[in-house]
Amino acid sequence: MVDFEWYRSFCTIYKYKSISEAAKTRMMTQPAMSQHLAALEAEVGETLFVRSTRKITPTERGKELYSQLAPLIESLENTTMSFKMASLPTQSVIKLGAAHEFFSEKILPQLPKYNTCTLSHFGTAEQLLELLKEDKLDILIMSKRFPAPGIEYLKLMDEEFVIVAPIDYEIHEFDNLKLEEQWLSEQKWISYGLELPIIRRIWREHYKKRPEIRPVHIIPNLHMILKAIEIGMGLSVIPTYLLQDSLKAGKTKVVFKHLKVENELYIAYQLKNKHLPQFHEIISVIRETKMD
Repeated sequence: MVDFEWYRSFCTIYKYKSISEAAKTRMMTQPAMSQHLAALEAEVGETLFVRSTRKITPTERGKELYSQLAPLIESLENTTMSFKMASLPTQSVIKLGAAHEFFSEKILPQLPKYNTCTLSHFGTAEQLLELLKEDKLDILIMSKRFPAPGIEYLKLMDEEFVIVAPIDYEIHEFDNLKLEEQWLSEQKWISYGLELPIIRRIWREHYKKRPEIRPVHIIPNLHMILKAIEIGMGLSVIPTYLLQDSLKAGKTKVVFKHLKVENELYIAYQLKNKHLPQFHEIISVIRETKMD
């Protein structure tokens, strides 16, 4: 007789293409997860996944079974949660986490739309994720996905980063990337950190190398970096959603518009809060936010 938990484990493995990640998500041991899969394959009489050294790939029979099971399991889980909701206390405060620059530009203007109280936290993605794991956050906006038991991610949007200079900065035009990269390396740079976050991404994606620059100023605040650019302190990399007012005011300009990179932003949350009404309300408002 088939155990319902075998089906749940199979669908989780299918979703993550990894037995170890599926085990973490279901808060099981990897051997137990493998046992569920082996038992289901024995019951079905066919192999459901092809194993390789790095990942597993569903067979045609596995794809067929998943397409049949996924909606049924989701329906059962939603039904269970609807019964559970009756005994859950309403959540009067939603605890939000984000980088303070993104919060200031994109979340703060939306707060009047929320019908619940909010408690906000700021910090790095790693710091805030720990708060989420400890139930000190309910919703986290972050640019990385760290696999963690009980945590789910929704794609929010893409943010675009460009190189920015003071409006009166003399920009040289070049007909080849090598001279362009050499000129950029000789300029004064302002960075968010010593490891040159995002600046390093631009160099790797466009010049296929690490940047050989030494920033003259380290300022771990994008608003302050933009202010420093406006008063002529140097160049830096800024997200376009933060840049619009400065461009319109004629205080800054984009350097070499082809040198841009994109970053994915995600909404992270605890699965156990997924069905709370206040949670859905705030998620829907955040997802309505569009990048300028």
